[in-house]
Amino acid sequence: MNDTALLPDRTPQRVRHTLRFRELTVQSVQRVTPHLVRVTLGGDALEGFTSPGFDDHVKLFFPDEATGALTLPTAGPDGPIWPEGRKPTMRDYTPRHFDAMAQTLEIDFALHEAGPATRWAEQAAVGQRLGVGGPRGSFIVPTAFDWHLLIGDDTALPAIARRLAELPKGTRAVVLAEVDSAADHVDLPSAADVDISWVHRNEARAAAGTPPLLAALHATRLPTGAFHAWIGCESAHAKALRAHLIDECRANPKWIRASGYWRAGTAATHDSHDE
Repeated sequence: MNDTALLPDRTPQRVRHTLRFRELTVQSVQRVTPHLVRVTLGGDALEGFTSPGFDDHVKLFFPDEATGALTLPTAGPDGPIWPEGRKPTMRDYTPRHFDAMAQTLEIDFALHEAGPATRWAEQAAVGQRLGVGGPRGSFIVPTAFDWHLLIGDDTALPAIARRLAELPKGTRAVVLAEVDSAADHVDLPSAADVDISWVHRNEARAAAGTPPLLAALHATRLPTGAFHAWIGCESAHAKALRAHLIDECRANPKWIRASGYWRAGTAATHDSHDE
């Protein structure tokens, strides 16, 4: 028998979904930490919603800040079709949790720069409307690795939480999570054996040069064995973290998924640093 037949399948799977746009209503708003607001959306339009990938993204469509009007596109053969001159502010977010029975969708908003998404989240109230598009596809990463490495800032906490929740008992995970301070820690339950290191941005700023997460990775003794690494943070930092894992930690590039969830000095970006 070929020895490779005995190895676990570690091939990621891409899944495409029918593109749909939904108008949902805010059902609750919770200030989870000083810099994190959780908004629960609901409505019959969530019928058929699916999000099997832990780092899926939906497109949020925000009401006009002046008029409160909410504009959604229709789904065309090549993507969204917009009413002329009525394209709203849009941002990508990871679904924190979807409850098919209750028809509710949780979205976590990290509050930092005073952009339109932050302004909306800070004033969000029950009964307000928000548009949601997608996800258009999912990237399913197998759990059959010796261990898992998850690195991200507060924008990536929903994806990290989802991944930890789906890891089975008996697996091992190492988490490096960057937030402002200890007040911004969140619960990250998992059946896996998880080692979480919280990196405090406000303290790390005093040390010039190396980005906080990269400094934390340098200081972390990683387990041995085959591992999958997932990275979600500022784009240049994500690229540097990926390079360090490949050059210094001998990580398999095919087993790294690195995303720039935002880019310093630029609005509404999402970069992929995968091969």
